[in-house]
Amino acid sequence: MAVETPGGSATETRSASVIVNVIEVLRCFTVDEPLLGVTEIAARVGLHKSSISRILATLETENIVERDEPTRKYRLGLGLIAVAGPLLANLDVRRVSFPVLQDLSERTGETAVLTIWDGAESVSVEQIPSRHLVKHTSPMGSRYNTALSASVQAFLAHEPEARVRQLIVSGRVQLHGKDDAAIEAYLARLDGVRERGYAVNHGETSIEEVGIAAPVRDHRGAVVAAVLVAAPYYRVTEDVLDSLGVACRRAASEVGARLGGTSR
Repeated sequence: MAVETPGGSATETRSASVIVNVIEVLRCFTVDEPLLGVTEIAARVGLHKSSISRILATLETENIVERDEPTRKYRLGLGLIAVAGPLLANLDVRRVSFPVLQDLSERTGETAVLTIWDGAESVSVEQIPSRHLVKHTSPMGSRYNTALSASVQAFLAHEPEARVRQLIVSGRVQLHGKDDAAIEAYLARLDGVRERGYAVNHGETSIEEVGIAAPVRDHRGAVVAAVLVAAPYYRVTEDVLDSLGVACRRAASEVGARLGGTSR
């Protein structure tokens, strides 16, 4: 029986227990034992067979598990891939990007970073620091939601215009000024990002730092990540800025090619 606790309710406790039970059921399936029956799962999880049957029936309707008709046992279903798809894509892009980031950092002398989009923020998931003593780095997992951040621009340039407006008006993406004029100016800037193939933050979010970012496309043509070059402001003249942008764009294209994408 669920007991109500301070700051929670009996309903919340029961809901949490159901979620835990579902996870335990899914964990029963392994490479060595891909097919399992209700009785086997019940014994491993410690629940009654009727409870396991209800959980499996629900999971089957969502294609998370599927029934093997000859044995009447269950296996993991393709619906699980759809759930894990974004995570798998991000892990894959991080793995294949590592040597490209190393080469980019070596050729430019600056910090090379891989970021992914989390709906309203750019998140750093890989980084190769500059060889220089003076450099710009950030902790892994750093999040950016400032509209003028180079990586944020690189992602938003490939989002629907209505979505960009929504993120800015709601404040989830921070832009100085939420009026129509400010938003229109920003949308025009994103047009330039798409045309050029990379975004620039030339000391706009921090007078000490420059960021250049280019989108990475996978085999579907979808933007799944961005390659970023971060450098101290004093080292980046206009000529250097252009060369960094081209190098960043080429690196992003190479990562995309490793994911099965084609150059654009």
